[in-house]
Amino acid sequence: MSEKATWRIGFKNGLSVAGIGVVLLVMGGCAGEAPKPAPTMTQDQVRSNADKAFEKLKQEEKNRAIDSGVGPY
Repeated sequence: MSEKATWRIGFKNGLSVAGIGVVLLVMGGCAGEAPKPAPTMTQDQVRSNADKAFEKLKQEEKNRAIDSGVGPY
């Protein structure tokens, strides 16, 4: 067998092994658990979070006005 023929056989075997490896990885990835959807928030939760954020913002603005000596807007 010539050196060129031996190289071709080795190359084909290497490609076969790499191809099998890729197929196994793809199958393993597809068999994994599907990601869970993000929990949904109710309107009351959204409203409560918005109210808390707004109160915090008002308090920060009030503190800034006191620290700078300037009255609120």
